Amino acid sequence: MPFKTRLLVAAALLATAGLAQAQTVRVANQGDSLSMDPHSLNESLQLSVTGNVYEPLVGRAKDLSVEPALATSWKQSSPTVWRFELRKGVQFHDGTPFTADDVVFSFARAAGEGSDLKSNVNDFKAVRKIDDHTIEIETKAPFPILPEQLTTTYILSKKWCEQNQATRPVDRRKGIENAASFRANGTGPFRLRERQPNVRTTFVRNGNYWGRIDGNVQEVIFTPIGNDATRVAALLSGEVDVMEPVPVQDIDRINGSANARVLTGPELRTIFLGMDQKRDELLYSSVKGKNPFKDRRVRQAFYEAIDINGIQKTVMRGASKPTGLMIGAGVNGFSEEQNKRLPYDAEAAKKMLADAGYPNGFEVTMNCPNDRYVNDARICQTVAANLSRIGVKINLAAETKGTYFPKILRRDTSFYLLGWTPSTYDAHDALNSLMACPDEAGAGQFNLGAYCNPAQTKLIKAIQSETDKSRRDAMIKEAMKIHQDDIGHLPLHQQALAWGISKKVDITQRADNYMPFKWISIKKSGA
Repeated sequence: MPFKTRLLVAAALLATAGLAQAQTVRVANQGDSLSMDPHSLNESLQLSVTGNVYEPLVGRAKDLSVEPALATSWKQSSPTVWRFELRKGVQFHDGTPFTADDVVFSFARAAGEGSDLKSNVNDFKAVRKIDDHTIEIETKAPFPILPEQLTTTYILSKKWCEQNQATRPVDRRKGIENAASFRANGTGPFRLRERQPNVRTTFVRNGNYWGRIDGNVQEVIFTPIGNDATRVAALLSGEVDVMEPVPVQDIDRINGSANARVLTGPELRTIFLGMDQKRDELLYSSVKGKNPFKDRRVRQAFYEAIDINGIQKTVMRGASKPTGLMIGAGVNGFSEEQNKRLPYDAEAAKKMLADAGYPNGFEVTMNCPNDRYVNDARICQTVAANLSRIGVKINLAAETKGTYFPKILRRDTSFYLLGWTPSTYDAHDALNSLMACPDEAGAGQFNLGAYCNPAQTKLIKAIQSETDKSRRDAMIKEAMKIHQDDIGHLPLHQQALAWGISKKVDITQRADNYMPFKWISIKKSGA
């Protein structure tokens, strides 16, 4: 880290240390939430941070089961119509009452221009207000997991958005900002007090919160610290109380310290590589006049050239589980029997590439974040080294997620790394978001290379409405097999969670890597 940057980080930490009281917790992450707008980016960190200020109709408990949030109950009145009873007596942070109008507005906003959450609501036919505290959602087809689908679609104040010219989401693809990017007005257990992007964001407890807050924290100071060594040093010195991710090489060091420990566990996120399979010529490649990724043999050559066990051992230091599927264990529809990778075989990959017409390989740019996933840049560097053995020259473009996500979400990429945690904990989420043929309604919204198999997409739509579990599981297995046979993406691994925690902090770690502040407590002295 440059000296000037170290000084800025140190100054920010000293400032937050001066604010810290007995019930202040200081959280550090390798990256920042890119916006306070909960509809602007469908990314776990952003949804985790903004989920302390905003709330959905249906929430998640500590064990990840669904539970009432802004809706107290829900039931189906027909196969395609769900009725939700809304919680009464809830206020937004500015004192405005929460009503059905806010729900109808928020779902329309999530489906509208600039939203990154279209895939959450792309199968809604209508959202209707019945009265001030009752709404109906009608879907285009039966959708048995609709409540699970709503857990990351947060509700905003219609009145506040209209008054602040924020009726449309902040569009990360176009760099368009509005008041919702820097300010917030939710119903959640914490209020936004101060927002300094990429420096510090401060949250304070909502004294008028409708629900229970299990923790005793009154203030949370969130600081992005991109440099791994600086982040670890801040934890060990007591300048921060919680940090993530812990670099895998520092886990033993932190566990051996007097004041901190590492909380580890499995994560439901799958890390994978995607390729542009739509354009007739790649944007960033030495190959002109055609797109090599349209050839399955090229995709297979890339797959077989990646030494995933080497990445697990040397890059992840064992803190990953190689996968042949786009979902991991713990997600409904996962099949261990089906979870098989193509073998690592550089010689076979080289021959496959030659058979496809590229005996000398080719050049292609690979886009990668360097502050989003565990060891993301190092994974990409290792993949690049692996591919060089078959003659493929990777021009690695590793950058902060603040510029990375807008670029790839515009589909301004030829080859990229991404991670995905199904918000419903069901295979349909990954199938619909990552593998379905992209459409304007939001299906395939994060299928950034536009892989498309119409038969599979038809099956995905059938999975959504199937209510018989055995038939549904068989359909999921078939859809996954189609994708595997096509080599639609290159799955790598599920990473493990590693949070660094001060020994004076109690915290709940969930496999979705969300961090609800309402469950954090500072232990009393001597506890």
